[in-house]
Amino acid sequence: MLKKKAKNWLIYMIKAVVPNHFINKIKRKRQRNKFAQFKASLRNNILTYHEANNDKEIKEVVTYLQGNPVSVFPYNFAKKYKKEAIEVYFDQSNELRYVMHQNKRLYFKKNMTDKAVKNLYYGLLLDQDKNSPHLYITDNFNLDGHDVVADVGAAEGNFSLSVIESVKKIYLFEPDEEWIEPLRATFKPWKDKVRIINKFVTNYESESTISMHNFYTTNPDITFFKVDIEGEEQNFLNSCESILKQNIDLKIAICTYHKQDDEIAFKAQLKSHGFTVEVSRGYMIYIYDKNLDAPYLRRGLLRAQRTG
Repeated sequence: MLKKKAKNWLIYMIKAVVPNHFINKIKRKRQRNKFAQFKASLRNNILTYHEANNDKEIKEVVTYLQGNPVSVFPYNFAKKYKKEAIEVYFDQSNELRYVMHQNKRLYFKKNMTDKAVKNLYYGLLLDQDKNSPHLYITDNFNLDGHDVVADVGAAEGNFSLSVIESVKKIYLFEPDEEWIEPLRATFKPWKDKVRIINKFVTNYESESTISMHNFYTTNPDITFFKVDIEGEEQNFLNSCESILKQNIDLKIAICTYHKQDDEIAFKAQLKSHGFTVEVSRGYMIYIYDKNLDAPYLRRGLLRAQRTG
């Protein structure tokens, strides 16, 4: 009892004399160290689990990990991008930071620092590299001037900005209120062909959520779904059952890396509705999933297409 009181007294005294920012700095350092230990352990587990695997794609990951730390994208293409080389600009008219993405302004949240913008944009560059397991469209799975896109989980809108000039229309679904202002700034030059919906897409309706079944009923012009909604992709597909059953031309790029079994489940569901399905090349290691377990490697997304 006395030891506990002494410990509590010591903690109280430290908090009284040490600035909060210093305490927070110590906490962040401990978190970084803990995460570094987790990644080192994860790397060893992956190498051990797959050491005898002769699959060509898996061997590529193993070879990379033998000489590099574990990362979301375990491939050499990631090394060509440098955070320090990213130019961040400040727009005085709206007080938002932005980068030039394919010669177009991509804006970010108002509270983000230059460092935060660089970190996020660096990740976006990796996401959509031509060799990335997270690449939405390819030469054989692409968009044209007749396509209407539903960007489900738009965030900053980098994917839609990349295709805005080559498609007919885009619906941007983003629940985070802080992204709405930068999205409006980014797509201001194309405001006549972009609609922003500040709701989370799932399989039910509420003040903050929307069902794709209901949205599609009044907006049946969608021809392409891009879906990245932090593990809620299954609920999205369930809300689309009535759409998937229709004999119409439709393309879907849906993320599968958030949960271990999503690839198998989504593939079966889409094939049952007559879609041709392909997986993205390579694997991701989703190090932010607390439940990440063997076999550790996950496909980034599925590309599904059906011609009605």
